[in-house]
Amino acid sequence: MDRVEAQEERRRRIRESVLARGFVRTSELAAEFGISLMTAHRDLDALQAQGWLRKVRGGATGLPSAQFHGTVAERMATMATTKRSLARAAAALLVRGQTVLLDDSTTCLMLAHQTPEHAPLTVLTNSLPAITTLAGEPGISLITLGGAYFPAYDAFMGLHTADAVRAYRADVLFLSTTAVAKGRCYHTSPETVLVKRAMMESAARRVLVADHTKFRKDGLYALAPLADFDLLITDDGLSAEEVRAVRAAGTEVTVVPTRGTAGED
Repeated sequence: MDRVEAQEERRRRIRESVLARGFVRTSELAAEFGISLMTAHRDLDALQAQGWLRKVRGGATGLPSAQFHGTVAERMATMATTKRSLARAAAALLVRGQTVLLDDSTTCLMLAHQTPEHAPLTVLTNSLPAITTLAGEPGISLITLGGAYFPAYDAFMGLHTADAVRAYRADVLFLSTTAVAKGRCYHTSPETVLVKRAMMESAARRVLVADHTKFRKDGLYALAPLADFDLLITDDGLSAEEVRAVRAAGTEVTVVPTRGTAGED
Protein backbone atom coordinates (compact mmCIF):
# COMPACT_ATOMS: atom_id res chain seq x y z
CA MET A 1 0.00 0.00 0.00
CA ASP A 2 1.08 3.57 -0.62
CA ARG A 3 1.02 6.18 2.14
CA VAL A 4 -2.55 7.33 1.51
CA GLU A 5 -3.89 3.77 1.40
CA ALA A 6 -2.01 2.91 4.60
CA GLN A 7 -3.49 5.96 6.31
CA GLU A 8 -7.04 5.07 5.25
CA GLU A 9 -6.61 1.47 6.41
CA ARG A 10 -5.25 2.62 9.78
CA ARG A 11 -8.14 5.03 10.26
CA ARG A 12 -10.62 2.31 9.37
CA ARG A 13 -9.10 0.06 12.03
CA ILE A 14 -9.05 2.90 14.59
CA ARG A 15 -12.71 3.60 13.86
CA GLU A 16 -13.63 -0.05 14.34
CA SER A 17 -11.62 -0.22 17.56
CA VAL A 18 -13.30 2.85 19.08
CA LEU A 19 -16.79 1.71 18.10
CA ALA A 20 -16.19 -1.81 19.40
CA ARG A 21 -14.69 -0.73 22.72
CA GLY A 22 -16.75 2.41 23.38
CA PHE A 23 -13.76 4.44 24.55
CA VAL A 24 -10.08 4.27 23.60
CA ARG A 25 -7.20 6.41 24.88
CA THR A 26 -5.11 8.28 22.35
CA SER A 27 -1.92 6.86 23.90
CA GLU A 28 -3.26 3.31 23.44
CA LEU A 29 -3.97 3.98 19.76
CA ALA A 30 -0.49 5.41 19.24
CA ALA A 31 1.09 2.31 20.81
CA GLU A 32 -1.22 -0.15 19.04
CA PHE A 33 -0.63 1.30 15.57
CA GLY A 34 2.98 2.36 16.02
CA ILE A 35 2.31 6.04 15.36
CA SER A 36 3.05 9.29 17.19
CA LEU A 37 0.52 10.95 19.47
CA MET A 38 0.30 13.79 16.96
CA THR A 39 -0.61 11.36 14.17
CA ALA A 40 -3.16 9.65 16.41
CA HIS A 41 -4.79 13.02 17.14
CA ARG A 42 -4.89 13.82 13.41
CA ASP A 43 -6.53 10.47 12.71
CA LEU A 44 -9.14 11.07 15.40
CA ASP A 45 -9.78 14.60 14.11
CA ALA A 46 -10.41 13.22 10.63
CA LEU A 47 -12.75 10.49 11.92
CA GLN A 48 -14.63 12.99 14.08
CA ALA A 49 -15.11 15.30 11.08
CA GLN A 50 -16.67 12.38 9.19
CA GLY A 51 -19.07 11.75 12.06
CA TRP A 52 -17.70 8.35 13.12
CA LEU A 53 -16.75 9.22 16.70
CA ARG A 54 -16.24 12.02 19.19
CA LYS A 55 -12.95 13.14 20.66
CA VAL A 56 -12.96 13.55 24.43
CA ARG A 57 -10.27 14.31 26.97
CA GLY A 58 -7.59 11.65 26.66
CA GLY A 59 -9.10 9.72 23.75
CA ALA A 60 -12.22 9.10 21.70
CA THR A 61 -15.65 7.56 22.19
CA GLY A 62 -18.21 5.96 19.91
CA LEU A 63 -20.99 6.06 22.50
CA PRO A 64 -24.01 8.26 21.72
CA SER A 65 -24.13 11.62 23.50
CA ALA A 66 -25.35 15.17 23.02
CA GLN A 67 -22.53 15.65 20.53
CA PHE A 68 -22.58 12.26 18.81
CA HIS A 69 -25.70 10.26 18.02
CA GLY A 70 -24.10 6.94 17.13
CA THR A 71 -23.61 5.10 13.87
CA VAL A 72 -26.28 4.40 11.26
CA ALA A 73 -26.45 0.77 12.37
CA GLU A 74 -27.04 1.79 16.00
CA ARG A 75 -29.76 4.24 14.98
CA MET A 76 -31.47 1.67 12.75
CA ALA A 77 -31.65 -0.78 15.66
CA THR A 78 -32.98 1.77 18.18
CA MET A 79 -36.78 1.85 18.59
CA ALA A 80 -37.09 0.15 15.20
CA THR A 81 -40.63 -1.19 15.69
CA THR A 82 -41.89 2.20 16.87
CA LYS A 83 -40.14 3.97 14.01
CA ARG A 84 -41.87 1.66 11.51
CA SER A 85 -45.24 2.56 13.05
CA LEU A 86 -44.44 6.27 12.80
CA ALA A 87 -43.30 5.83 9.19
CA ARG A 88 -46.62 4.16 8.32
CA ALA A 89 -48.51 7.09 9.87
CA ALA A 90 -46.37 9.51 7.86
CA ALA A 91 -46.93 7.56 4.64
CA ALA A 92 -50.70 7.86 5.12
CA LEU A 93 -50.30 11.63 4.61
CA LEU A 94 -48.77 11.28 1.16
CA VAL A 95 -50.85 12.53 -1.78
CA ARG A 96 -50.22 11.32 -5.30
CA GLY A 97 -48.41 13.91 -7.39
CA GLN A 98 -46.72 15.60 -4.43
CA THR A 99 -43.10 16.68 -4.23
CA VAL A 100 -41.72 15.20 -1.01
CA LEU A 101 -38.53 16.04 0.90
CA LEU A 102 -37.01 13.30 3.06
CA ASP A 103 -34.11 13.90 5.44
CA ASP A 104 -31.35 11.41 6.25
CA SER A 105 -32.97 10.01 9.41
CA THR A 106 -33.54 6.28 9.84
CA THR A 107 -37.26 6.95 10.43
CA CYS A 108 -37.52 8.65 7.04
CA LEU A 109 -35.58 5.77 5.49
CA MET A 110 -38.40 3.51 6.68
CA LEU A 111 -40.84 5.99 5.12
CA ALA A 112 -38.89 5.87 1.85
CA HIS A 113 -39.62 2.15 1.59
CA GLN A 114 -43.35 2.95 1.63
CA THR A 115 -43.44 5.85 -0.84
CA PRO A 116 -43.78 3.70 -4.01
CA GLU A 117 -47.21 2.61 -2.74
CA HIS A 118 -48.33 6.24 -3.10
CA ALA A 119 -46.78 6.99 -6.51
CA PRO A 120 -46.59 9.04 -8.56
CA LEU A 121 -44.38 11.18 -6.36
CA THR A 122 -41.30 13.33 -6.75
CA VAL A 123 -38.89 12.60 -3.91
CA LEU A 124 -35.88 14.71 -2.95
CA THR A 125 -33.39 13.36 -0.41
CA ASN A 126 -29.79 13.55 0.76
CA SER A 127 -29.90 10.03 2.26
CA LEU A 128 -27.85 7.51 0.29
CA PRO A 129 -29.86 4.47 1.55
CA ALA A 130 -33.09 6.24 0.57
CA ILE A 131 -31.63 7.05 -2.84
CA THR A 132 -30.68 3.39 -3.31
CA THR A 133 -34.15 2.29 -2.14
CA LEU A 134 -36.02 4.56 -4.53
CA ALA A 135 -33.76 4.44 -7.59
CA GLY A 136 -35.65 2.87 -10.47
CA GLU A 137 -38.96 2.56 -8.59
CA PRO A 138 -41.91 3.00 -11.01
CA GLY A 139 -43.75 6.26 -10.44
CA ILE A 140 -40.98 7.82 -8.32
CA SER A 141 -39.17 10.81 -9.80
CA LEU A 142 -36.02 10.85 -7.69
CA ILE A 143 -33.91 13.97 -7.18
CA THR A 144 -30.69 13.45 -5.24
CA LEU A 145 -29.24 16.22 -3.09
CA GLY A 146 -25.48 15.92 -3.36
CA GLY A 147 -22.61 17.59 -1.57
CA ALA A 148 -19.93 16.25 0.79
CA TYR A 149 -20.52 12.60 1.66
CA PHE A 150 -20.41 11.75 5.37
CA PRO A 151 -19.90 7.98 5.73
CA ALA A 152 -21.01 7.83 9.35
CA TYR A 153 -24.38 9.35 8.39
CA ASP A 154 -24.49 7.60 5.00
CA ALA A 155 -25.71 10.92 3.65
CA PHE A 156 -24.67 14.10 1.88
CA MET A 157 -24.23 17.07 4.22
CA GLY A 158 -22.90 20.58 4.47
CA LEU A 159 -23.03 23.85 2.54
CA HIS A 160 -23.31 22.41 -0.98
CA THR A 161 -26.15 20.09 0.05
CA ALA A 162 -28.00 23.01 1.66
CA ASP A 163 -27.55 25.03 -1.55
CA ALA A 164 -28.91 22.09 -3.57
CA VAL A 165 -32.01 21.96 -1.37
CA ARG A 166 -32.75 25.66 -1.93
CA ALA A 167 -33.04 25.10 -5.68
CA TYR A 168 -36.36 23.29 -5.11
CA ARG A 169 -39.77 23.78 -3.52
CA ALA A 170 -41.48 20.77 -1.92
CA ASP A 171 -45.09 20.25 -0.93
CA VAL A 172 -44.14 18.45 2.28
CA LEU A 173 -41.04 17.72 4.32
CA PHE A 174 -40.64 14.72 6.60
CA LEU A 175 -37.83 15.21 9.09
CA SER A 176 -36.62 13.68 12.33
CA THR A 177 -34.34 15.05 15.02
CA THR A 178 -31.78 13.83 17.54
CA ALA A 179 -33.34 15.52 20.56
CA VAL A 180 -36.21 17.72 21.68
CA ALA A 181 -35.68 19.83 24.79
CA LYS A 182 -37.72 22.76 26.13
CA GLY A 183 -39.74 23.05 22.95
CA ARG A 184 -36.78 23.07 20.58
CA CYS A 185 -35.20 20.46 18.28
CA TYR A 186 -31.46 19.76 18.46
CA HIS A 187 -28.85 17.88 16.47
CA THR A 188 -25.33 16.67 17.03
CA SER A 189 -23.59 18.25 14.02
CA PRO A 190 -23.70 21.74 12.46
CA GLU A 191 -23.64 20.20 8.96
CA THR A 192 -26.90 18.39 9.70
CA VAL A 193 -28.53 21.55 11.05
CA LEU A 194 -27.47 23.51 7.96
CA VAL A 195 -29.16 21.04 5.61
CA LYS A 196 -32.31 20.52 7.67
CA ARG A 197 -32.88 24.27 8.04
CA ALA A 198 -32.65 24.59 4.26
CA MET A 199 -35.18 21.76 3.93
CA MET A 200 -37.57 23.55 6.29
CA GLU A 201 -37.25 26.74 4.28
CA SER A 202 -38.02 24.87 1.05
CA ALA A 203 -41.19 23.03 2.13
CA ALA A 204 -44.78 24.25 2.20
CA ARG A 205 -45.61 21.81 5.03
CA ARG A 206 -43.20 20.55 7.67
CA VAL A 207 -43.77 17.25 9.44
CA LEU A 208 -41.56 16.22 12.36
CA VAL A 209 -41.47 12.45 12.94
CA ALA A 210 -39.97 11.75 16.37
CA ASP A 211 -40.52 8.94 18.85
CA HIS A 212 -40.92 9.79 22.53
CA THR A 213 -37.32 8.94 23.45
CA LYS A 214 -36.16 12.01 21.50
CA PHE A 215 -37.85 14.09 24.22
CA ARG A 216 -35.49 12.52 26.79
CA LYS A 217 -32.24 13.37 24.98
CA ASP A 218 -29.96 16.36 24.59
CA GLY A 219 -28.32 17.81 21.52
CA LEU A 220 -25.63 20.40 21.00
CA TYR A 221 -26.82 22.41 18.00
CA ALA A 222 -30.29 24.02 17.92
CA LEU A 223 -32.29 23.29 14.78
CA ALA A 224 -35.69 24.94 15.24
CA PRO A 225 -38.54 25.38 17.72
CA LEU A 226 -41.26 22.72 17.65
CA ALA A 227 -43.65 25.54 16.78
CA ASP A 228 -41.96 25.83 13.37
CA PHE A 229 -43.45 22.45 12.40
CA ASP A 230 -47.02 22.02 11.19
CA LEU A 231 -47.35 18.50 12.54
CA LEU A 232 -45.57 16.22 15.02
CA ILE A 233 -46.00 12.48 14.56
CA THR A 234 -44.98 10.67 17.73
CA ASP A 235 -45.88 7.55 19.72
CA ASP A 236 -47.96 7.09 22.84
CA GLY A 237 -44.85 6.93 25.02
CA LEU A 238 -44.94 10.74 25.03
CA SER A 239 -46.83 11.99 28.06
CA ALA A 240 -50.22 13.66 27.70
CA GLU A 241 -48.77 16.76 29.35
CA GLU A 242 -46.05 17.04 26.73
CA VAL A 243 -48.54 16.48 23.91
CA ARG A 244 -50.72 19.29 25.29
CA ALA A 245 -47.71 21.60 25.48
CA VAL A 246 -46.83 20.99 21.82
CA ARG A 247 -50.41 21.61 20.74
CA ALA A 248 -50.62 24.75 22.86
CA ALA A 249 -47.56 26.09 21.00
CA GLY A 250 -49.47 25.76 17.71
CA THR A 251 -48.29 22.44 16.28
CA GLU A 252 -50.71 19.63 15.49
CA VAL A 253 -49.86 16.26 17.05
CA THR A 254 -50.66 12.77 15.80
CA VAL A 255 -50.10 10.14 18.49
CA VAL A 256 -49.51 6.65 17.09
CA PRO A 257 -50.44 3.80 19.46
CA THR A 258 -47.46 1.52 20.01
CA ARG A 259 -47.64 0.40 23.65
CA GLY A 260 -47.72 -3.33 23.97
CA THR A 261 -46.23 -3.76 20.52
CA ALA A 262 -44.51 -7.13 20.41
CA GLY A 263 -40.88 -7.35 19.44
CA GLU A 264 -39.82 -3.76 20.10
CA ASP A 265 -36.16 -3.37 19.17
